[in-house]
Amino acid sequence: MEGVDHLTFERKKAQFDVDAMKVVWAGSRHAFEVNDRISGLVASDPVFRKDNRAMMSRKELFRNTLRKTFYAWKRIVELRLTEEEASKLRFFIDEPAYTDLHWGMFIPSIKGQGTDEQQQKWLPLATKMQIIGCYAQTELGHGSNVQGLETTATFDPKTDEFIIHSPTLTSSKWWPGGLGKASTHAIVYAKLIIDGKEHGVNGFIVQLRSLEDHSPLPGITIGDIGMKFGNGAYNTMDNGVLRFDHVRIPRDQMLMRVLQVTREGKCVWSNVPRQLIYGAMVYVRQTIVLGASNALSRAVCIAVRYSAVRRQFGSHEGGPELQVIDYKTQQSRLFPLLASAYAFRFVGEWLKWLYNDVTQRLQNNDFSTLPEAHACTAGLKSITTSATADAIEECRKLCGGHGYLCSSGLPELFAVYVPACTYEGDNTILLLQVARFLVKTVSQVASGNQPIGTTAYMGRLEQLLQCSCGVCDVEDWLNPSVILEAFEARAVRLCVACAKNISMAESPEEGFAELSADLLEAAVAHCQLIIVSKFIEKLRQEMPGEGVKEQLKVLCDIYALSLLHKHSGEFLSTGSISPKQAALANEKLRSLYSQVRPNAIALVDAFDYTDHFLGSVLGRYDGNVYLNLYKEAWKDPLNDSVVPDGYHEYLKPLLKQQLTSRL
Repeated sequence: MEGVDHLTFERKKAQFDVDAMKVVWAGSRHAFEVNDRISGLVASDPVFRKDNRAMMSRKELFRNTLRKTFYAWKRIVELRLTEEEASKLRFFIDEPAYTDLHWGMFIPSIKGQGTDEQQQKWLPLATKMQIIGCYAQTELGHGSNVQGLETTATFDPKTDEFIIHSPTLTSSKWWPGGLGKASTHAIVYAKLIIDGKEHGVNGFIVQLRSLEDHSPLPGITIGDIGMKFGNGAYNTMDNGVLRFDHVRIPRDQMLMRVLQVTREGKCVWSNVPRQLIYGAMVYVRQTIVLGASNALSRAVCIAVRYSAVRRQFGSHEGGPELQVIDYKTQQSRLFPLLASAYAFRFVGEWLKWLYNDVTQRLQNNDFSTLPEAHACTAGLKSITTSATADAIEECRKLCGGHGYLCSSGLPELFAVYVPACTYEGDNTILLLQVARFLVKTVSQVASGNQPIGTTAYMGRLEQLLQCSCGVCDVEDWLNPSVILEAFEARAVRLCVACAKNISMAESPEEGFAELSADLLEAAVAHCQLIIVSKFIEKLRQEMPGEGVKEQLKVLCDIYALSLLHKHSGEFLSTGSISPKQAALANEKLRSLYSQVRPNAIALVDAFDYTDHFLGSVLGRYDGNVYLNLYKEAWKDPLNDSVVPDGYHEYLKPLLKQQLTSRL
C-alpha cells in the first residue's frame, strides 16, 4: 500500500486550488460539470470495460466495438443526452469506432457542402443513426494530393445520373474509417466529368450497402484493409477498401452547395462562396489540436504519477530510496511535456474562437482572414500532433521497463494516436504549406501591406531583424515581452532568409524544392511562436482559485524556455539571442523545475481523468501500482494453465531429447 500513502502525501504539497485548475483545464464550469458527470457514467458501466482489448482477436475486437456503440446510442436515447453530452460519452468510452467518422466527417460534410434540400433529406437519417456514413477521400495511390484522385463521377445526361467508377487499382478508396464493415453510405470524392471534360474533385453521397441485410450493392467491392499497428488500439476501427464498377447515383446526390450540375449537364457556381468549404477544415483541425492536448495529458498523467510512486537508488543509512521524479534528468524530460499539455490545451481553445470568427466572416463575404487562418491551423495541427506522438513515446521511456507493458496504457495510447500525424494532412506537407504562406507574407510586407492575425508581428520586420535580446540577468527570462521578442525575431529571420534564398533561385518552385528543409524550420518557428503567444494571452485572463495563475505562469515559462533550449541553434545562428543569454535561459529553466515539483501530482490531477479513461495501472489515482501490476499479470490467458499448451508436443520432447516428434 506504499503507493497510496505516497500520492496522498504528494497531493498535500499542492500550492494552488486544484478544483479551480480543473475548471480552467475544462474551459468553463459547465464543461467541467459535463465532463465529470459523463466520465463517471462511463467508468461505472461494465459494458464499457476496455482493459481486455489487447488480448482480443480482431473479430472479437470489432464485435465488441459494435456492441459498445449500440449500447452507447441506447444510453444516449434513454438518458436524452444533449449533443454535447453525447459527444463526451463517445470521447470517454475511449475506443476508435465507425461512429467517429459518422459524427466527425460524414455529418459535417453534408452540413458544410450540401444544399438546404440535401440537408433536409440526409441529416435526419444520419442524426438518428438510420444510416451510417463515412468519408471516402483517400485512395490507394493518392492521399495528400487530393487533385490527383482517380475515382471518376461521369454525368450521364440521358438518365440524369452520375456514374461512379474506379478505373485503376490505385483508384481504390483506401483507409476511410467505418468503411470496411459498418457504413451504409459514404461521401465519395471523385473527379467530376461532363462531356469528357474534368471539373475538379467533388463530393457525392453514395449508398454502399443494403439497408435490409447490409450486403454490398451491385457494382461495389468493399472490405477491411487489415490489421494495423499495436494490440487493440486502432484495430477496433474498420478502415476500409472500396471499388466501384460503374455505380449509378441520382444527380441530386452530388453535394451542390457551392458547385451545381443542372439537368442539362451545365456547371453553375452558386452564390455561396466556395471558400466556405475551408471553414470546415478549420473546424476539423482545431478538434485535432484539442485532441493532441487530450492524448498528451493522458500520457503525462501516467508518467508523473508513476515517477512519484517509483523509487530507485539514493537510499541513505537504510532509509527509502529516492523518488524517480526527484531526479533532475527525469524532471528535465517530463516537466516540459506537462507544460506542453497545457500549452496545447490553450491554443486549442483559441482555435475554437478562430473557427467561429472565420465562419462568421465567411458568411458575410469577408475572406480577408482565411489564408492566415488556413495556414495557422495547418501548422498547429502538424506541430501539436508530431510533438504529442513523440511525447507519448517519451513518457513510455520515462516509466522504465513497466511502461512497455500493455497494462501501462502507453503502448496502446501511442498506437491509437500516431495516425494523427498523417490523417487530415501529412504533417510535413502541411508545414510546407505554412512556409509558402510565410514567404508570401514577407514579400507582401516588403510591398507595404500590413499582415494580420498570427503574422501581425511581421509588420515589425525591420525592427525584429535589427533588435538584440534585452536579457542581462537570469530573471529577465521571466518577462513575457522578452520571450515573445526572442521567438518573433527567430521566426522573422528564418522566414526572411528563406525568402531571400528563394529569390536567388532560377525559379520560385526550384527554390522551394531546394530549400524545403529550411522552410520547415521557419514554419515550425512561426507555429511555436503562436503557441507561446496564446499561452501568454491566457495568463492575462481572469482565473478562479488561489495560486492557479502563478502555476500556469511557471508552466508557460517552462514551455517557452524548453523550446528555446531545444532549438538554441536557430536562436543563436539567427542572432536572436547570445550564447550568454542562452546559458541564462537554461539556468532559469532548471530553477523552474523545482517550482513545478511540489505541484506536479496536483497539476495532472487537474485533468480530472478517471482510472477507467486513463486505462493505466501505472497511472492509477491511488498510486497502488505494484499490487495491481501483479494482479494484472495473472489475467493474461497464457496463465490460464500452469503447464502451457504445447508442452507435451514441443517442450517435453526437447527436454528429453526425443527429437523425432512431428511438428
